[in-house]
Amino acid sequence: MNPYLLVLEMKKMLQNLDGWMAKAKTHAEAKKFDTAVLVQSRLAPDMLPFNRQVQIACDSAKFAAARLSGKEAPAMADTEQTFAELHDRIAKTVSYLSTFAEADFASARERTVTVRAFGEKPVNAITAFVEHGQPTFYFHLMTAYAILRHHGVDVGKKDYLGALTLPA
Repeated sequence: MNPYLLVLEMKKMLQNLDGWMAKAKTHAEAKKFDTAVLVQSRLAPDMLPFNRQVQIACDSAKFAAARLSGKEAPAMADTEQTFAELHDRIAKTVSYLSTFAEADFASARERTVTVRAFGEKPVNAITAFVEHGQPTFYFHLMTAYAILRHHGVDVGKKDYLGALTLPA
């Protein structure tokens, strides 16, 4: 497992999320409703709304990269209430993930981290990523996708996967 490649994939998936939101904006304009409806939408009453799904997906990616590399993740206030603000949040997270090089993860296998999900006990950084960081990221990313699909936004598997790197 190459942590750098996994962080690159999270970056790509956040860029895909940004594309889904662009399609959602077009959908809202065509149907003549404000995107604020989507920002506060949820799949079930006890689930977090779309904006929180985006915020947590971004946080999961930046904290995963930080924990795997030993770097400090930037603080981001969870105040986004518009698509424009959510686009900015995604852009900031993608920009942060772009600062990493493969060498930043050279000691990830030996690094221990503390994560609230593990009761603040020290755990191997790779274990934290595999058991918490990556699943949390994809859970919230997929929930954001499902909220948009639920509201009729024309996104599909190709939008979810994004551009694939095919061998020559």
